Amino acid sequence: MKKTSSDIIFDSINITFVALIIIVMVYPLYFVIIASLSDPYAVANGKVTFWIKGLSFDAYKYTFKHKEIWLGYMNTIFYTLVGTGLNLLLTIPTAYSLSKKKLPGRSFISWYFLFTMYFGGGLIPTYLLVRDLNLLNKPYTIPLLGGISIYNTIVTRIFYQTTIPDELYEAAYIDGASDFRQFFQIALPLSAPIIAVITLFYGVGRWNDYYTALIYVSKSDYYPLQMVLRSILIQNKSTLDAIDTVSTQFVDDEYVAKVARQAYMAEAMKYSLIIIASAPLLVAYPFVQKHFVKGVMIGSLKG
Repeated sequence: MKKTSSDIIFDSINITFVALIIIVMVYPLYFVIIASLSDPYAVANGKVTFWIKGLSFDAYKYTFKHKEIWLGYMNTIFYTLVGTGLNLLLTIPTAYSLSKKKLPGRSFISWYFLFTMYFGGGLIPTYLLVRDLNLLNKPYTIPLLGGISIYNTIVTRIFYQTTIPDELYEAAYIDGASDFRQFFQIALPLSAPIIAVITLFYGVGRWNDYYTALIYVSKSDYYPLQMVLRSILIQNKSTLDAIDTVSTQFVDDEYVAKVARQAYMAEAMKYSLIIIASAPLLVAYPFVQKHFVKGVMIGSLKG
């Protein structure tokens, strides 16, 4: 079928609009990559826009020399693995229990959980509670806090309600299977798709989480990688302020050059650290994209 002039105009506008959206979404990641591979002086002076200026790996070399970066990386891996494991341990049994119609007080418990999605005690009362529980500045602070997501629990409950038929449980009950046996031998083996989806949701959230550490952790030994990145940004700002201060005083040029070099390197390190922190998720996403889509579709079902 031959396209009319209005069809051609409509398609052209559509393609242009989609192309602009793609550019807006892709350019920040592209800029971070070229900035991390450019000369630190060019990055700090704003000369890097579309292409690499003076190919240099100094930012990555300087980044890998910092012990706190490696420590932050190990902390983030630990928090992600342990925290995600705890999330699954709490979410899967809770969602399974809420999916059972015979659960006493099922509606009340569901509304009670739902209430916490929209109303909370506030930051100060929460901080005081965490302090009184002696959870501040501990290696297990971040994994323990945020142990369960109500949204993920609802998505998992919907999966159990819509995917596994009640007749299967009834047949197992007739054969003498207890509730625990039904959960471990029927529900868990059949819930591999939702476990994969929830693991991804929790894992990404744990990996990117820095707010919990910002509020409840002040010891640098327990900082996740995101907090290390924040410290570098603050250090960069302080160093740049120091340059402005010393440049107006009678100090030798060698000292000013040294401070300037540190500031420029910190600016380039910012981008290299973003790449290092995001690399695991960027590599894994193409392989797990179908699970993310499936998770969104599960969440769109009527519960």
